[in-house]
Amino acid sequence: MVETNPEVTPASLDSLTDLGGEVVRLYGPRFQNEPAVVYREIRRKHGPVAPVLLESDVPAWLVLGYREVLHVTSNPQIFGRDSRRWNAWAAIPADWAIRPYAEYQPCSVFTEGDEHRRRGGALSDALAAVDQFELRHDVERIADGLIDFFASSGKADLMTQYALRLPVLTIARLFGLPDAEAPTLAADIATSADEGEEAVRAHQRVVARMRRLVEEKQERPGSDYPSRLLAHSAGLPPEEIPTDLFLTMGAAQLTTADWMGNTLRLMLTDDRFSLNLSGGRRSVGQALNEVLWEETPTQNFVGRWAIQDTRLAGQHIRKGDAVVLGLAAANADPLVRPASYARTSGNHAYMSFSHGLHGCPQPAREIAEAIVETAIEVLLDRLPHIALAVPENELQWRPSVWMRGLISLPVVFSPM
Repeated sequence: MVETNPEVTPASLDSLTDLGGEVVRLYGPRFQNEPAVVYREIRRKHGPVAPVLLESDVPAWLVLGYREVLHVTSNPQIFGRDSRRWNAWAAIPADWAIRPYAEYQPCSVFTEGDEHRRRGGALSDALAAVDQFELRHDVERIADGLIDFFASSGKADLMTQYALRLPVLTIARLFGLPDAEAPTLAADIATSADEGEEAVRAHQRVVARMRRLVEEKQERPGSDYPSRLLAHSAGLPPEEIPTDLFLTMGAAQLTTADWMGNTLRLMLTDDRFSLNLSGGRRSVGQALNEVLWEETPTQNFVGRWAIQDTRLAGQHIRKGDAVVLGLAAANADPLVRPASYARTSGNHAYMSFSHGLHGCPQPAREIAEAIVETAIEVLLDRLPHIALAVPENELQWRPSVWMRGLISLPVVFSPM
């Protein structure tokens, strides 16, 4: 059964109506370990839009339906990104772990209309300037260096020693940061997406580093992402760029690392991709695509806030209500992916990168795919006879309502 909280006082849920006496907690051990099962149970009880409680029992609406997510993301005049509209701010704890990602900040993520197009266009242009050939070459060198550290041991943790390190080392170079800072940044970014007070402190540390980085690039610009943002014709205020840098780095590091880890897990545990991996019946590209459907790194996204009273899938959404985009649940919506048609090969209609004006920019998607695909290909080329070191059911997932990623991925292989 779904973990529920039938004793929540009406005052804390006054914006959620027609609850039927139960509101699902979208956190806790069961959700962490079996999110797909929880989504199915929520869908059976409430349909494609459901009342939920986030960490600290903060009320919100979870949109699980594919068509409903498409509707929300395609209608910014009804569901906006400016979180200052939220009617529950007075009840949000100051140390709420999700606050850094939900509280309004003057950056592209929370702007709307023409202002968002201006800011988002600058970010997209700066990312589009990344040379894909050079990027893949850098990833190959970084991957080889990381593999060299554990290749002779015959064992490794592909999350802590590879998937969580490689993206941030690559991104650090795109940002013009020294390699030595990458491990600390990776740890803080990962912590900022988890639960608890330390998530807030980790977010503050990363933003502080981005502020210093902007100051450094103002004094000594280079051929890097922050320098291109500072020089862009959109004229972004330098004091507002650090938040965009944090969100870009955070999204790139977390989603890319988990995309890599989840794909490696699939290839290590699914016979369709095995055959010593390097000779697998399906390609790395097919595995990457399947993971975006079945185990997408970004499970949920907060969010949108109702600009006016409206109805969505029969639910009364009041002005100022928070709406969480259930990207993973939408990908599994039986109305668009019935059990009789489970194939994902060649199908790129997933919601994993969201949709609409605030969806992940195309250049960012291309960079992430280049990093993950290259990193996995290098790993399989270097260690072709790799195997999972523990039973699949012993793998543990990080406790996060937003991201889906492994804590560790232990493997064994023939020492080099």
